[in-house]
Amino acid sequence: MEKILRTIEKIIPKKIYKFFQPFYHLALAIIGTIIYRKPSRHIYVIGVTGTKGKSSTTEFVNAVLEGAGKKTAILSTIRFKVGDTTRPNKHKMTMPGRFFTQKFLRDAVDAGCQYAIVEMTSEGARFFRHTGIEMDALIFTNLSPEHIESHGSFANYKKAKLRLVNHLSKSNKPIRLSIANIDNEHAPSFLISPIEKNISYSLKHVHILSETHTTTIIEYKGVHITIPLPGKFNVSNALAALTLAHELGISTEDAKKGIESLSLIRGRVERIECGQNFTVIVDYAHTDDSLRKLYETFPTSRKIAVLGSTGGGRDSWKRPVLGKIADEYCDEIIITNEDPYDEDPLKIINEVAHGVARHTPHIIINRREAIAYAISVAHVNDTVLITGKGTDPYIMGPHGTKEVWDDAEVAREELQKILNK
Repeated sequence: MEKILRTIEKIIPKKIYKFFQPFYHLALAIIGTIIYRKPSRHIYVIGVTGTKGKSSTTEFVNAVLEGAGKKTAILSTIRFKVGDTTRPNKHKMTMPGRFFTQKFLRDAVDAGCQYAIVEMTSEGARFFRHTGIEMDALIFTNLSPEHIESHGSFANYKKAKLRLVNHLSKSNKPIRLSIANIDNEHAPSFLISPIEKNISYSLKHVHILSETHTTTIIEYKGVHITIPLPGKFNVSNALAALTLAHELGISTEDAKKGIESLSLIRGRVERIECGQNFTVIVDYAHTDDSLRKLYETFPTSRKIAVLGSTGGGRDSWKRPVLGKIADEYCDEIIITNEDPYDEDPLKIINEVAHGVARHTPHIIINRREAIAYAISVAHVNDTVLITGKGTDPYIMGPHGTKEVWDDAEVAREELQKILNK
């Protein structure tokens, strides 16, 4: 079936295909629902959406559920998990099409999973990949400008996200739940649907007792919880999971046990440890807000930034903005290749560099060489921050070419080279 669909795409002229593309994806979603026998009716489905924090929130939700002894499934940018079986997401998209999501849900049901946590994107909504998924709950993390060139405007981007709330309101599940981060100005739009429960959460609902560059300790409902990741943004992500747990009747102690059992979230403030005397972080931060919050998480150390920006007509407006933020927070800046697609990598890099005014950035097109250089100039207690790709499995080049990639693995390899000298 997959080969047949790809062949059809190649045969049909692009203009005609683009016109019929939404109907095509809608039809596929409906057919997939039928083929896999409407699996979402037989499992508790939790959607997670927003601009930032979706994958981390998905992992925190999974942690609190597992802490309560529940069997779970995950579909996210980072990985696909059904029960105890997990594999990395190598699709370069969060919600793969062509029946993938329905098959995933059927596999989860057949494996005896009680909960499916599904990361939902605006692009997925635009192509109806949520169609046929009957949700029980939807978590909204935040909203800020992203995918503007794809959607045409921020208003259209927000509208795509709101389709998910509307979809929740039409679900046949008995008690539907919408949970939204009220610290974000757009949260009220996600709390007005005619469903049984609209719940907000906020950093005001917790006391932050201590913060380090590795953990944050909070007090929530009288219980002290150590979040094994730094940054207030991770407190917010964890709080979304704690709020859901409370609504599901999971005790705060069980939720605490789950959250504290998390060792790391791949590509999300991921620490690369090889015995070096400085910190190396790999993070997916690729928006202005997420980059700023990441840099603010390491306020006292000398920061060395490795960053770039994606090509292919994807939000080119933010390139100099990312450079400006790195210039504001970091002491040394290396600008490199990320995912150029069919654009000239040097053009993208120069546009990022245009935002750098205080420093003279190092331009190193080869991403491995850029990471190696950043590590080589790091001193004791410095922090090297490698951003933009997280767990992305490829560097996307022209004409559909791709290079197998892993920022964390490359950082480890380059650290070992230096440490073994």
